[in-house]
Amino acid sequence: MKFIARVVTARPLVALLVFLGLVGFSAIWGMQAFGNLQAAGYNDPSSESTQVYNELQSTFGVDNPEMVIIADFAEPVDTAATKADAASLTENIRNIPGVNKVTSYFSLGEPASLKSTDSTAAYFFVNYDSGVKASGETTLIENTLGSEHDGAKVYYTGISAMANALTGTITTDIGLAESIAIPLSLVLLVFVFGSIVAAGLPLMVGGLGMLGAFFFIWVATQATDVSIFALNLVTGMGLGLGIDYALLMVNRFREERARGLMVKDAVTRTVETAGRTVLFSGLTVAVIIASMVIFPQYFLRSFAYAGVAVVFVALLGALIALPATLTLLGDRVNKVRVLRGDLAPKDTGVWASVSRFVMKRAIPVLIITLLGLGGLIALGTNVKFGLVDERILPKDAPIAVASEIQRTRFDGQEGKPVEIIIAGATQRELQDYVDTLSSTEHIVRVQSQLGITVGGATNAQAAPAFANYVVGDEQRVVVIDNVEARSNAGTDLVASIRHIDPPFSVKIGGIAADYSDSIKGITDKLPALLIWVFASTLILLFLFTGSILLPIKAFLLNVITLSATLGFLCWVFLDGNMKWLFGDFALTGSIDASNFILIAVVAFGLSMDYELFLLSRIKELHDQGFSTEESVALGLQRSGRIITAAALVLAVNFLPFVTSGVTSIKMLGLGLAFAILLDATVVRAFLVPALMKLFGAANWWAPRWMKWVFTKVGLDH
Repeated sequence: MKFIARVVTARPLVALLVFLGLVGFSAIWGMQAFGNLQAAGYNDPSSESTQVYNELQSTFGVDNPEMVIIADFAEPVDTAATKADAASLTENIRNIPGVNKVTSYFSLGEPASLKSTDSTAAYFFVNYDSGVKASGETTLIENTLGSEHDGAKVYYTGISAMANALTGTITTDIGLAESIAIPLSLVLLVFVFGSIVAAGLPLMVGGLGMLGAFFFIWVATQATDVSIFALNLVTGMGLGLGIDYALLMVNRFREERARGLMVKDAVTRTVETAGRTVLFSGLTVAVIIASMVIFPQYFLRSFAYAGVAVVFVALLGALIALPATLTLLGDRVNKVRVLRGDLAPKDTGVWASVSRFVMKRAIPVLIITLLGLGGLIALGTNVKFGLVDERILPKDAPIAVASEIQRTRFDGQEGKPVEIIIAGATQRELQDYVDTLSSTEHIVRVQSQLGITVGGATNAQAAPAFANYVVGDEQRVVVIDNVEARSNAGTDLVASIRHIDPPFSVKIGGIAADYSDSIKGITDKLPALLIWVFASTLILLFLFTGSILLPIKAFLLNVITLSATLGFLCWVFLDGNMKWLFGDFALTGSIDASNFILIAVVAFGLSMDYELFLLSRIKELHDQGFSTEESVALGLQRSGRIITAAALVLAVNFLPFVTSGVTSIKMLGLGLAFAILLDATVVRAFLVPALMKLFGAANWWAPRWMKWVFTKVGLDH
């Protein structure tokens, strides 16, 4: 750190311009990343359901419809007039450029499950030409047909329509959220930093972090798929880290100037102390965020790429561009004040008083605080995890309306069948298998080379329609059911089908199986995620503090914070509370697993950021000879304002996401804001001082061999 400080303070303008030039140059490539980003990535590519999907395409030539259309004619679909209208609709769809094939209730033999239970609505399935961009083609079809055709109401659903609706809604909602968050954040930053000039520094660090991160995301897109939603993490984390690092560095610079150090000496001392904390903090956050790379879904892995990239560039900005700017500005960093008086931190104030109050009553405060948090944690004991479906969109969104029509007016989920590939089955074995399948609860019918089987009875007259279900030794079996594919009921159905044990090879696929396999892909990796985060926290904080107890305490406190956050989210999004404040949303009966993992990992990383800010000051004071109690009081006083201010600004940045009509975005904003504020206030103000007081000298204990390791490779203040 001394070398960095010496170089930056010796040639501050050169250091600043070179860094700005490198980031600006890399941004030229970074901006190209936007066209390479994907809107999918929720499935496990190594799962059985993905193998079935690939085999259906390669072996059986199955071209699953990208769009499913429901036409509500308001008249019975079997009348001559309705059939004429249906033929006209089919022809109009076929004439749209990019449409390859159109099938429907009328062209597939008029099976009952392809029409509504009131016989007035029917399904149409649309396949696109190869090479056509699904999102653009879906938009073209929706715009061409509109919501009504010859008196029939037209509803759009299916994977492509869902992706379009989700992307469009999220883009609009995030734009609205940022239009609220950015002005509020700017106002808060001005008051937190005390001057307009200083308030611009976190925007500089955050902006550089975001621009530089886009370059690394572009590099990642050259080797793998990257989710478009990773950009949300880049903007949120970029601003958050910019605030954290700038607050810490500016606060320390003002402190050193107040002690009489010259500007260059004050910057040098800032880099050696606060800069060292920033370095370890950034490293810790990056390692924690990187844990998401273990998941098979590229939706989650993308956040690892984006998170590590933005932390890395923001870290360089805080250690190079920020000290260079402080050297050039000197005391002009305090220009255009909005707060009167000395802006340098004081050793007396609210945080010191709170910490001393807590430490005098450590056990009662600890018990009361843990009971309160325990109440929040108890709210999450009924949690059920799932993945997103159309119900995360506003209830009046066209695709949500179409999805509701599917659930309430049709017996089968025609657009979301369970796909089965079998090998080595005799005709008798196949018949026994489809009979068993068709008699399984929630299965409407089974299609195979034998025909259509319903309730154990097979209609062989339909067999010619499924002649292409046999290729060599392999056969395709299609199961139409009446449960929502992307739900716990869909998972239970897939489990029931997989429980059937025929005397031949069976592989299960389809949307319900993909949903089930994706959940399993996440849950199977959770132990590895916990080990990764615990081990990295233990190692890095030990190297920072020389203590074995403090890293364990930090990990456990973060687990308590996240458990309380989960309880709060279950109370809101499972039980449906506080809709009057957070806006209306559909109760799906589950919490989006991918979304909560993102909340947990990001919140854990930011909490460790604040933990390091606090521990750095406490350890620095303890190394200077202060008692543990006095070190905690002074350390919390000197860092408490920074932590609270950073958390408040970051929460203000995330909270406007609650205005989104997409439930997952609403939950992301509320969950991160709640976790950050809970950690920066209740945990840091009450639990940390109480535990530090109770553990006393044991806070700094470690086995002798670990002390030797710390002496050799640790970060000694």
